[in-house]
Amino acid sequence: MTDLSAESAHQIAATRKLRRSRRIWRVLFFVAMAAAVLAIVGRFSLEQGGPGERIARVTINGTITSDHERVKTLQRLAEDDGVKAVIVAINSPGGTTAGGEELYESLGALRAKKPVVSVINELGASAAYMAAIGTDRIYARRLSIVGSIGVLYQHVNAGKLLSTIGVDLDKVQTGPLKAEPDLDEPLEGEARASLQSLVNDSFEWFVDIVSERRGIPRPQTLVLSDGRIVTGRQGLDFKLIDAIGGEAEAIAWLESDRSIKADLPVVDAFPRPDTGLGSITRWLGQSAAQMVRSSVDEAMSLDGLVSLWHAQPSM
Repeated sequence: MTDLSAESAHQIAATRKLRRSRRIWRVLFFVAMAAAVLAIVGRFSLEQGGPGERIARVTINGTITSDHERVKTLQRLAEDDGVKAVIVAINSPGGTTAGGEELYESLGALRAKKPVVSVINELGASAAYMAAIGTDRIYARRLSIVGSIGVLYQHVNAGKLLSTIGVDLDKVQTGPLKAEPDLDEPLEGEARASLQSLVNDSFEWFVDIVSERRGIPRPQTLVLSDGRIVTGRQGLDFKLIDAIGGEAEAIAWLESDRSIKADLPVVDAFPRPDTGLGSITRWLGQSAAQMVRSSVDEAMSLDGLVSLWHAQPSM
């Protein structure tokens, strides 16, 4: 009888423990569900622009390429009545000419709807400077790097290396300029002339928009378009930027010249901030992807026509 009572008591204790465990898991489940709902609501709110009047911040970091999500974000900001102005925070050496053009045009369309001001932090060169001139006003630090107005196409002649290791490249082509220049040949003749024409056409357009947007006579713009980089202080003298300063000065200008309330919150609109349960996973994935991209970038340049500033190591 005593053994049965002990066994019954043990079963009762085990049942109670199981019930408590189930309650804990139910609570955790509902907490997780609530967090997921809040994340979805928060993401929806971000996609719709968020509540209340505000200043949106669009951040342009690293190498510029075409970006469909960035274009759609700028279009949403243009149509969002709650967004009273946009600050474009730039820290970039430039990128592809097509990516820079896309960003310049998108900022121009946004500028037609509401005030847009750019702030160059450490670096705003080449295609990044192209983006900056798409805004109403440009701020930079005294020692920021700006300029590098120009276009380039890089070619590596690895002929001697390939010959040394016994590799011979061959091809069948439909025309004399198809897939030129070859990796194992110098850039010369018709191939060079063709690519020089491509670079010149892009460069002329770049010079034209700098001259137009900055109000600099074209001959003077051409002098500044030799690929040079300048400090923010020099850029102010050359009329490449409008004023020395950062985001605080940009907001002060929005208040004084565009009647935008200085106490409006500044909300990150692009890249969209991570929210909810997936943020850690996305962060890990982005970190891994960034490591891979960094390794690749060290080994090879962007493929195609670029407007990019980078320091060349001396040999």
